[in-house]
Amino acid sequence: MKKLIVLFTFVLGLSVAAVAQSNPAEFKFEKETHDFGKIPLTKPVSVNFKFTNIGDMPLIITKVETTCGCTVPTYTKTPLKKGESGVISVTYTPAGSPLPFSKSITVTSNAKTTTKVLYIKGETVAASK
Repeated sequence: MKKLIVLFTFVLGLSVAAVAQSNPAEFKFEKETHDFGKIPLTKPVSVNFKFTNIGDMPLIITKVETTCGCTVPTYTKTPLKKGESGVISVTYTPAGSPLPFSKSITVTSNAKTTTKVLYIKGETVAASK
C-alpha cells in the first residue's frame, strides 16, 4: 500500500512539474499603436490589431476596455490555441472640435502578460466642404 501511495505521489508530482514548465498563453501583436493621422470630424475610423497566441495554452480574452465612449472595440471571443490568430478591432468616432487625440485600449486575458495596452492616436480636422 505504501508503494502505491509513493508511486501515485511521484506520478502526480511529474504531471504538475510538466504543466508548470509549459508556456502559458501569450500575445504577439503585429503592432500595438496606430496613428490615423488627420481625419475629418464627421467620419468614424477603424483599425484592426491582429495578434497570434505564441504560448502553449489556449488564449482567452476576458475583456477589452477603452478610455471613452468615442472608442468602441470588438474582439475575437473564442479561445485561441497555440499558433492561432485573432483580431481586436477598434472604431474611433470623433466628436467636438478639431484636436489631436490619443486613446488607450486595455486588453485583459489569461496570457502571461495579463493586461496589454494598445494605443490609437491622430488629429481631427474640420471636414472639407
